[in-house]
Amino acid sequence: MGSRLVVVTGSGRSGTSTVTGALARLGLDVPGPLAPPDERNPKGFYETPWVIERNGRVLESLPVRGNDARPDAGALADAAADDPELVADLHGWLVERVVGHDQSVVKDPQIFWLHRAWRAAAAQAGVDLSFVTMLRHPVEVARSRDTAYLTGKDAEHRRVREISNVAAWCNAAYLTEQNTRGAPRAFVRYDDLLADWRRALTPLQEQVGIRLDPAIERPDHHAVDDFIDSSLNRSRAGWEETSVPAALREIAEATWQAVNRLVADPHDPAAVADLDAAREEYAALHADAVALAADHTQATVSTAVRDRREEVQRLRGRVARLRARVEELEQGGQPGPASRWSLRGLRRVRGSAR
Repeated sequence: MGSRLVVVTGSGRSGTSTVTGALARLGLDVPGPLAPPDERNPKGFYETPWVIERNGRVLESLPVRGNDARPDAGALADAAADDPELVADLHGWLVERVVGHDQSVVKDPQIFWLHRAWRAAAAQAGVDLSFVTMLRHPVEVARSRDTAYLTGKDAEHRRVREISNVAAWCNAAYLTEQNTRGAPRAFVRYDDLLADWRRALTPLQEQVGIRLDPAIERPDHHAVDDFIDSSLNRSRAGWEETSVPAALREIAEATWQAVNRLVADPHDPAAVADLDAAREEYAALHADAVALAADHTQATVSTAVRDRREEVQRLRGRVARLRARVEELEQGGQPGPASRWSLRGLRRVRGSAR
């Protein structure tokens, strides 16, 4: 029997850590070493740092954010995913960490951006890939991200990020669904996982081709019962509590309704068609927003360019003053300690001015 790798993906803050931790307790291997827990996720992230960092470096170089709302960001990531060096690195990791285990699970909400590289590397390594996408309402995701990352920010910054996070949730939903087509896949609602993990996870055995601990079929106390706690869901809110514009709110809610239908049938053609339609509507809305903000964007870019030029001029002035000081000190012969200090300062400033 070959090796199967279950890839847990989807929008960040949607329960990816929880489902990965549950699958680990139900018989799947999580390639380590793992990232330690922290105050944002005290029960653990169940993330493999090498995977997070390797995917992150690729996205940062494009640049594409893990939580990117741009409709064309997927195409940028697809082009990068064809990089032979990336595929070779992923292949090497799979051979070292996954091959030899019947069933493994790796979690990274960024993986859906680079699915082509992961598929190519898995095919070379003889690893069968399956995908599990966690689903959580966009308002709850946005509020969870606010709690985790925006504490201390002012109200306007948080409002902007709330709208951006809902938009990014939509984009992630479209890309995750599109990029996992044709592969064994499952969609799991976070609320379902917290309410009754046995009922939520049992269908995965058939949907993604894995075998879970037979105890999942019995009501006896299980280690997963100690891991999953309904209090994990601390972000409950409705649209009326947000600043999300009506047009985006309607698209996001339609997307939520469509993607939820994939829980029962991960390849439901009607749901897939509705998601394609929502994606087109979202792309049109995003294009309108870009056009509306064109002057603001141009002003922001111009200000950044001006500030950069002023900084370069300031550094060049400092270089000139240091050079004059070095020449003054060297006129009498070999440079003394003060002159050597000036030379070191000159080198540092030259590096900063580049």
